[in-house]
Amino acid sequence: MTTTTLSRVPDATLRACRCGFTLVEVLISSSLAAFVLTGVMTCFLFLGRSGANIQNYNDMEGQARRGLEQFAQDVRQASEITWNSATDVTLTVDAASVRWAYDAASGKLYRRTSTATREMITGITSFTYKAYTIAGVEITSFSSASALTTAGQTTKQLQISLEASRTSTTAARATNLVLSARYVLRNKRVTA
Repeated sequence: MTTTTLSRVPDATLRACRCGFTLVEVLISSSLAAFVLTGVMTCFLFLGRSGANIQNYNDMEGQARRGLEQFAQDVRQASEITWNSATDVTLTVDAASVRWAYDAASGKLYRRTSTATREMITGITSFTYKAYTIAGVEITSFSSASALTTAGQTTKQLQISLEASRTSTTAARATNLVLSARYVLRNKRVTA
């Protein structure tokens, strides 16, 4: 019979074999992880806000482009213009009335025909029409009925100036300033 003697392992060797982290290591790694996570979350939020702003600008640009294209087409084909107010005109296009009116309460520009009313541009914070005579002189008086009638008789060029704005919950307010070209009423007869 053989006897085996068990040798005793020293305490230092047992401590070296134990696996784990010290409290200092855990605190340092937790601090580094929190710092990295904060950076990642900040980038994520920044990208989300940038995406929302880009969507707002894209929406405003698309609406403005489509609205101004339709407005340009109507003005160029118009044979008459009637000023209802400084922000509301009626154009005679192919013997039909097309009304372009800005509603300040809703911040929308509408195009109205006998068959339909369409919102062309929304989110408008400021809007003006600029009218010009055949000589290029700006018409500035729209304060009375007679001034509106005179403006209707002398208007040969028409221009829109507007500012639109969009706000979303994740992004700051995005604004878009639009100044159209001067559109000439090609079919309207005006004498100098």
